[in-house]
Amino acid sequence: MSNYEVGSIIEGKVTGIKPFGAFVAIDEKKQGLVHISEVAHGYVKDIQDVLTVGDEVKVKIMSIDEESGKISLSIRATQEAPARPATKPRSGGYAGGRKPQAAQKQQQGFNTLEDKLKDWLKQSNEIQADLNKRAKK
Repeated sequence: MSNYEVGSIIEGKVTGIKPFGAFVAIDEKKQGLVHISEVAHGYVKDIQDVLTVGDEVKVKIMSIDEESGKISLSIRATQEAPARPATKPRSGGYAGGRKPQAAQKQQQGFNTLEDKLKDWLKQSNEIQADLNKRAKK
């Protein structure tokens, strides 16, 4: 085991595939496990869609259990994470991306439902009054 250090990136060969991960030989005598969560940056439903026995892979040594001899490996840790798409600012669910006047006020602290209801009723009455003015014209 002294040949390998946690954090090292080495080449290996996939020797076996199970639903939970892939076994990778790192030399003639040693092999480690790449858990399915460490195969790729995205969600992997079926590991056989990503790896097959005989594949040459680059792996990072994540941990070595000296007592059991188990070696935990990661393929994902050797790859650059894909760029995340820029998230769109949320409109808050209001038409046209505009918030009602009551919601635009900078409010601090805890607002009870009763306080919010008063604001909503006031806003609704203002809108209704405006609509009534327009209807009379």
